[in-house]
Amino acid sequence: MDDIQKKLQQSSKATRQERLGKSICYTCIGLIILLVACILYFIASKGIATFTRDHVNIWQFLTTSNWEPGNLDSKGRPMIGALPMIVTSFSVTLLAALVATPFAIGVAIFMTEISARNGAKFLQPVIELLVGIPSVVYGFIGLSLIVPFIRNIFGGTGFGILSGTLVLFVMVLPTITSLTVDSLKSVPMHYRQASLALGATRWQTIYKVILRAATPGILTAIIFGMARAFGEALAVQMVIGNALLMPKNLVSPASTLTSKLTTDIGNTVMGTLPNDALWSLALILLLMSLIFNMIVRFLGKRGNIKNAS
Repeated sequence: MDDIQKKLQQSSKATRQERLGKSICYTCIGLIILLVACILYFIASKGIATFTRDHVNIWQFLTTSNWEPGNLDSKGRPMIGALPMIVTSFSVTLLAALVATPFAIGVAIFMTEISARNGAKFLQPVIELLVGIPSVVYGFIGLSLIVPFIRNIFGGTGFGILSGTLVLFVMVLPTITSLTVDSLKSVPMHYRQASLALGATRWQTIYKVILRAATPGILTAIIFGMARAFGEALAVQMVIGNALLMPKNLVSPASTLTSKLTTDIGNTVMGTLPNDALWSLALILLLMSLIFNMIVRFLGKRGNIKNAS
């Protein structure tokens, strides 16, 4: 009896494997959480040093347009104003999303509602190809084709927000399209059947039923595309002009947060005011990424509530 009792109390091989698997999963999860926490702490600590250690006014940092960290203004304050870069970053992001969204929705409708078989067969490889092209290739194409084209049409140097918008339009199009396709496919089939049974045409069904039901998912796709555009660095840097000026129009050279970071981060000394100012730009990018993620989660919950009701 004692031997039998001991065997019953001993862990089986399957139980030990399950415990080992759980331990590995929990360890990986813990490492990922620790890594994210370390990244957030590192960027936040470096970013706020501009305001805590170097005593730069936050309002001045966000609302002024002079970026010369090594010089002082008439009041003896460092000339650190990120407003031109913030305005340019949001302008390029919003314009790219506005241009890409109609194309993405049109392609998604064609792939899911009009020609579900042939459309997906031919367009899906194209979308996957666009996703796989490196950023530097997009930037080089923009530098070789888009910048001269804009220079010939509008004059000037050809660098500016318009060039950055056209490059980012192509880059965010696959993201918005793929997520929009998934959103349209998630609309229940009985929505379509009920609309057609009531006498609606196919276009009326698409416009008044399917698109409305998929609106939260489409908005999520747009936000993901904007997040992709807002954080893009190399391709935008090659066509934006990298001029620290408040953009006066769409064809004047400007600079984004990411282009300034990639241009100057290797030319500053760690711990100095110019380096801390660049980390503050990185902190703005991090905060915007968190805001984009919060918006996506909100839209996702809204879509779940709408579908449940």
